[in-house]
Amino acid sequence: MSGDEIQPKTGSANTGNLILVGMMATGKSSVGALLAEELGYELVDLDHAIIRKEGRSVSDIFAEEGEEYFRALETEVLRETLRSSGQVISTGGGAVLAPVNRDLMLENGIVAALSATAEAIISRVAEDNNRPLLAGNTEDRVRRIMEERKDAYSFAHCTVDTTSLTTAQVCHHVLMHYRVLAFKHVG
Repeated sequence: MSGDEIQPKTGSANTGNLILVGMMATGKSSVGALLAEELGYELVDLDHAIIRKEGRSVSDIFAEEGEEYFRALETEVLRETLRSSGQVISTGGGAVLAPVNRDLMLENGIVAALSATAEAIISRVAEDNNRPLLAGNTEDRVRRIMEERKDAYSFAHCTVDTTSLTTAQVCHHVLMHYRVLAFKHVG
């Protein structure tokens, strides 16, 4: 899929927050920063909020406590974060794995999924040693995670493929969808 697509959802969307989901290295952090600036919203990087709460890195949490502990912590921090509105929230790639997180996101904002090809993601993470799920053969791990999560982001209100777009172009597409959905919510 190239460009973007609206994925119709039933019910009305809560426009209080704009929540970015997607695989690692699809641009959630950089796009989130630009979106927050454009909208005048607070930028919340969920992984950074977890790091502040725990006082240690995501890699250390994974190594010392395991993924199950991290995912429970992620849900707790997401729930706390969503008590406020007027935020662009950049989630970690696996935040959508828990059904409760998907429900929280849909109840408290408009969700935009960012996607990219496996090749683009592999290229973007090639030199990144701070991703605990990529330990070992990066290419194999990325392809396996993408296969495991191939439908995990389908709940989002819209999807934008970032493979061949600049950060500004991705921001433009997301804002277009956000404003259309926000207008429908108000109207």
